Amino acid sequence: MKNFCPAVSVIIPLYNAEKYISECLDSILAQTFTDFEVIVVDDCSIDSSCAIVESYAEKFGERLTLSRLEKNSGNGALPRNEGLILSRGEYIFFADNDDSLTKTALEEMYTLAKKYDADVVYCEKIYETNDDGKNIRVSSRQSGIFVNEPTFETENLAERVQGVLQWRFGAPPWIKLIKRNLLIENKIYFPSTVGGEDIVWTWGLVFYAKKFLRVPNPVYIKRLAKSSIMQREKTRLQQINFCLNSGILGIKSLENFMSKLEFFRANPDYRYAVLEYFIRTRFDDLFNKTTFENSSFEIYETIKQEFGDRFGEWDVLISALCAILDTQKKIINSVNVRQFNEFTTQAKERIDELEQRDRVNKAYIAELENFITNLIGKD
Repeated sequence: MKNFCPAVSVIIPLYNAEKYISECLDSILAQTFTDFEVIVVDDCSIDSSCAIVESYAEKFGERLTLSRLEKNSGNGALPRNEGLILSRGEYIFFADNDDSLTKTALEEMYTLAKKYDADVVYCEKIYETNDDGKNIRVSSRQSGIFVNEPTFETENLAERVQGVLQWRFGAPPWIKLIKRNLLIENKIYFPSTVGGEDIVWTWGLVFYAKKFLRVPNPVYIKRLAKSSIMQREKTRLQQINFCLNSGILGIKSLENFMSKLEFFRANPDYRYAVLEYFIRTRFDDLFNKTTFENSSFEIYETIKQEFGDRFGEWDVLISALCAILDTQKKIINSVNVRQFNEFTTQAKERIDELEQRDRVNKAYIAELENFITNLIGKD
C-alpha cells in the first residue's frame, strides 16, 4: 500500500467488467482534482478485467491499487468493505465498475466537503444513460423536494427517521462522498446480503453523520447495464430468496446500527418503524399476486435449499411466512373476484344505460319521421 495519504479514496468493486472498466478508469484519470487514490477490488473475475486494470498502473502512477478476493462474494458489499480497509483517504467515494464521473466530480464534492466540514456530501441528482452510454438524462434515487443549493440535513434524528420512511435518502453509495473516519469509527460497513445492502449502509450514514450535506450537483454518470444484479431477471422463487436473504440479514445489521445509539434505545417506536419499513420494502414482491404462481410447498423447498444448514434456525419463521403467503393469496383472489364482479356489474349497468338510450333515440327518431311525414302530407 502507498505511503501517502490522499484527500479522496475512490473504491471500485470489480467483476467481469472488461466491456466498461476502461471508460470508468479514464473518467477518473480525467479528473480536474488529482489528490486521490484508486482502489479496485476484484471479486474473482473470469474475464480480462484485471488485466485491463493492471494496464492502467503506469497512467495512475502510485495512485492505483488492485486487490483480489479469494472467493467470489456475489455482490459489491465485501469488495467495498475490503477497499475501505485498504484506503487511506480523508474521504471515501464508491464507484461502480460500469459507470463514470464528470471531469469535475471529485473537485466539486471535495470542495463542498471542506467548505462545510461535512461528514457526508450527498448528491441528490445523477446523470443516467442506457447500456450503450447514449440517451443521457438527469435522474434521482430519492423522493421529495430537491435542494437548489448546499443544504444541511436536520440533526434531529426523529426527523431524519421520518425522511428515511419517506425515501428522502437515495440508497446508492455512488452519490455520496463520506469521511473515512465516520465509517471506520462507527463500523458502518456494507452487510453481506444479496440485495438491500446499500439501503442498510445508507441508513447507517443517516443515523450517525452529524453534518449531512445535501447538494444539487449531478456529477456521477450511471449506466443502466443489463448485467447488474438488480437488472437481471429472476424467477419467482429466486425473487423470494433474494428478498428473504436481504431482509433477514439486513435487519440484523440495522439492529446493530441502532442498538449503539441512545435515541433508538429511548425511542423503540422509531426503531420499530425503521425495521418495519425495511422489511416491507424487502417483502413487497412476495405479496405481489405474481408470486403465487408457485405453491407454498415449492416456496418452502426453495427457501430450504437457499438457506442450507442454517434452515433449522428459521424453520418456524419460514413456515409462518408460507402460511401468510397462502392467506395473502386468498385475500388477493377474493379482492380480484370482488373487483371483477364490480366491473361486470358496472359494465352491465352501462350496457343497460346504452340500450335504454338507444330505445329512447329510436322512439325519438320514429316520432320525428311521423312528424315529417305528416308535415309533407299537409303540403
